[in-house]
Amino acid sequence: MTHSMATDDDIFEALRLELRRGSLILAVLGQLRSEHYGYTLRKALGDTGVEIDEGALYPMLRRLETQGLLTSEWREEEKRNKRFYRLSDQGRAVLARLTDEWRSLNTAVTDILRGEP
Repeated sequence: MTHSMATDDDIFEALRLELRRGSLILAVLGQLRSEHYGYTLRKALGDTGVEIDEGALYPMLRRLETQGLLTSEWREEEKRNKRFYRLSDQGRAVLARLTDEWRSLNTAVTDILRGEP
């Protein structure tokens, strides 16, 4: 019986997605310091080079709201109802702590990677 070996591309893609997952949450929380609805949030993230598809974004927004980090409300804009999201007070506090953690980890990893031959 032969085992199919994962290609370098398969391994890279799995690890890339894992690496992005936490970073995307941080980017979404950071972007929601000001209010957005889904489309403008995706666009603002994309404009900074952080691409996220709708299939990942909306479940993430719902989960973050369930965790108490976001608040949302439906409002009519351009004759359409849109759900606007923003950080809650708890979300701001958690974002501040995550930002400190991110900066510390990023500095450490950068130092480690610089040391490679």
